[in-house]
Amino acid sequence: MLDIASELREWCLRERDFALATVVSVAGSAPRSPGAALAVDETGAALGSVSGGCVEGAVYELCLEVLETGVPVLHRFGYSDDDAFAVGLTCGGVLDVLVVPVRRTDASRPAVSAALDAAARGRSTALVRVVEGPAGLLGRGALAVRADGAYEGSLHGTAALDTTAAAEAAVLLAQGRTATVRVGAEGGLCGEPVTLFVESAGAPPRMLVFGAVDFAAALVHAGRFLGFHVTVCDARPVFTTAARFPDADEIVVDWPHRYLDAEARAGRLDGRTALCVLTHDPKFDVPLLGLALRLPVGYVGAMGSRRTHHDRLARLRATGVPDEALARLRSPIGLDLGARTPQETALSIAAEIVAARHGGTGVPLSATGAAIHRTPPPTPTAPTPLPADVPADVPA
Repeated sequence: MLDIASELREWCLRERDFALATVVSVAGSAPRSPGAALAVDETGAALGSVSGGCVEGAVYELCLEVLETGVPVLHRFGYSDDDAFAVGLTCGGVLDVLVVPVRRTDASRPAVSAALDAAARGRSTALVRVVEGPAGLLGRGALAVRADGAYEGSLHGTAALDTTAAAEAAVLLAQGRTATVRVGAEGGLCGEPVTLFVESAGAPPRMLVFGAVDFAAALVHAGRFLGFHVTVCDARPVFTTAARFPDADEIVVDWPHRYLDAEARAGRLDGRTALCVLTHDPKFDVPLLGLALRLPVGYVGAMGSRRTHHDRLARLRATGVPDEALARLRSPIGLDLGARTPQETALSIAAEIVAARHGGTGVPLSATGAAIHRTPPPTPTAPTPLPADVPADVPA
């Protein structure tokens, strides 16, 4: 739901009644992930999608029904070979969809509105709802949880359940995860179980593009398209300008390694961060990559020919970067698409970043029998600790 927060926030501000269908669980080759949502208002207008088309019509009708009755529904959509006329997913997957009313008079409305407002403003927030448990709790209430664990709303169980749910949501929010959590109805880990669906929306992942070169502008555009907050950093002010990079969220004139060090120490990098080094100049690359490969970021790629790459590896080894850290470096950067233009190269790099994020191979889907949608790999951890100071032999 939080991926359509801006539009739904407008519905709330205009005091529209609507029903909200949210994917809370998937199995198999389902087209959308948990959190995907379809909203239908009192006029029949629709926003969003839960399946890319397979069950959209059926979910739309459920939304109209729930909007009229005020009774939440949890419905499973799958594929049955026994019933050729059943509404289901042609891909063979299974979706569990929670449909709830969000009318002006519903008790959950303030918490849903608070979560939508925070997400639309780019603030970290989580929305918690009950998807399984004692009668009367399913979809009735909601909690809007902030990063510090403070919350608004109620699940309409016990106060202890609200407190426990907010604490669990704060943990998932810190990890940037949307998931289900099982707790006890009284807020502990025992007793009648309750399954909570926690939908998280945090600050967008970051892409740091080092090198104000011609290829960077196309990569910045691709990064914005993928939802990254994109920063361009270069030590040369004549090239590092907003006019050359209109799609960048930030333009930084500084030595790349010095800027990266400051961002790491400030805690502004995480396992979703992509670092793209396009300078292919040893005086920039070596100190920058020597630091980058020690950080627990999601992707580190560097532009250059294979000869440049081998020379770069030798220089990095000479500065003490261990082989296990060097193994994280993706260079030459990007997937093998035969790219030549800046735009094609940006596509190649963006494709590799997506593959790294989700554990993809980059092999054509027609040439593999692997699952199309898969569980992402674990968040990377730093192979070596961040050094206390920038090495003395790098430029300052």
